[in-house]
Amino acid sequence: MEQKLKIAVFIDFDNIEIGVKSTLHREFDVAAVLDALKERGEIVTKFAYANWGRQEMATRALSEHAVQMVQRDPSPRGDKNGADINLALDALEMAFTHDHINAFAIVSGDSDFIALVNKLKQYDKRIFVVGGRAFTSTILQKNCHEFIAYETVIDERPREREHRERPREREERRDKPPQQNPAPQQKRANLDLALSMPLVERALGVLERREVRPQLGLLKSTMLQLDSAFSEKAYGANSFTDFVEKLQKADFVEVTGGEGRYMIRLKSGGGAEKPGAKPDEAIPLLRDVLEIHRIELDNGATADELFEFVKQERPDFEPQTYGFQEFAELLNYAQDKGLVRVQPQEERGLLVFLGAEFHPPAPPPTPAPQPADEFDDLDEPQPLVPGQPTATGEIPIPEPPPKPQRRPRAPRKQATNPDGSPKKRVTRPRKKT
Repeated sequence: MEQKLKIAVFIDFDNIEIGVKSTLHREFDVAAVLDALKERGEIVTKFAYANWGRQEMATRALSEHAVQMVQRDPSPRGDKNGADINLALDALEMAFTHDHINAFAIVSGDSDFIALVNKLKQYDKRIFVVGGRAFTSTILQKNCHEFIAYETVIDERPREREHRERPREREERRDKPPQQNPAPQQKRANLDLALSMPLVERALGVLERREVRPQLGLLKSTMLQLDSAFSEKAYGANSFTDFVEKLQKADFVEVTGGEGRYMIRLKSGGGAEKPGAKPDEAIPLLRDVLEIHRIELDNGATADELFEFVKQERPDFEPQTYGFQEFAELLNYAQDKGLVRVQPQEERGLLVFLGAEFHPPAPPPTPAPQPADEFDDLDEPQPLVPGQPTATGEIPIPEPPPKPQRRPRAPRKQATNPDGSPKKRVTRPRKKT
């Protein structure tokens, strides 16, 4: 029996709010995110990090959903690293002190959280990342257990939130001046089912090697293990069952069994031989367009303006051909490749600048030559002192040399008389002083 997930939710509110506004041109809906996570397990705690003095309108919605709001005090330099550090420390502390929490949801698109995601995975926690495909780092999307695209959890029909608003809220929105020249929202096109077949084939191959029957639930979990960014909704399906039925109607797979116990296998000779999406093939095309319009992009251009530049050079260009539902997703992918730099703005949407590939960092300055006499002593060999460490190791203290042995005295030769008898030693008396 699969273990029930108990999820702790951590929301980088400043990041997710500006990302949603700049790409989807609508307000961040925390209820939609929480509802999507409830489908995957039980939410036991919720935290949101922001400078709440600037988010007065959002605090009411978060309070209604019992989200604990943690104040983020901006640093004197105005950066946001403080919020990232607080969120990461709180998440790690919870992983250490609350053993019953076995899943974490990071609601953010910031690639700085990749270190937190990897550390939580080391502690055997299941990781969900919630963010927009157009502003969440592709590195973050690929390294979690499941990436939940914000675009798939929001309701594309007329927003129910507007019908539930209090009269006072409607008056406040009505009195607020409209944005000047708001960026148009591009329609998200469904991807061709053929683009999903390479992943489906890989997942079925894994199940076959494991000698496991390819049931519906196992197929999806295996596909998520191979590609955590997979979502059946990107192909126009409301559920994974609907996705498999679409594959069957398109003559890609064969489905046997009854409802709830579907068995899937590839259909030989079907449309599964069509090539899949190759995102890397869009990079050379985008690089050529950036080079041609380099002057226009020196001060930044909107995503819509850059899309028009691409269409001028390649009228048949469509992001869906390369596996992207919209052009902003391609820009996000190109940003991780260093081709562009994307900066979200509430008023103009996504601003695109040339990336590090066009503006490589300058080489470190060469130090100025110094007078030779100042550094002559650096070329001298290191003095060797017994017992002191050197670059090659410690020189042992030499043992003292052995003391020289004294040679024995030869016996004194005694004086003899002419006849051979020994002479008597005459002692002379000392003179008195």
